[in-house]
Amino acid sequence: MKELVEVIAKSLVDCPEDVVVTETEKDNSIVVELRVAQEDMGKVIGKQGRIAKAIRSVVKAAASKDDKKVIVDIVQ
Repeated sequence: MKELVEVIAKSLVDCPEDVVVTETEKDNSIVVELRVAQEDMGKVIGKQGRIAKAIRSVVKAAASKDDKKVIVDIVQ
């Protein structure tokens, strides 16, 4: 999941070298934290959170075959 979020985020932002993705596993869920440069935050979130919602949907679909819950957090 980490690689998937990283590829999507790097394709959206102006500073792909500032994209940092960390993955932690808790119980039966995976928490993926996405950090981007301050000026790229709007590009990752999108208007009314549409891009962030789309990223979460794609990751959730990819994780459905593993029967794990995936939480994508966009952190400053």
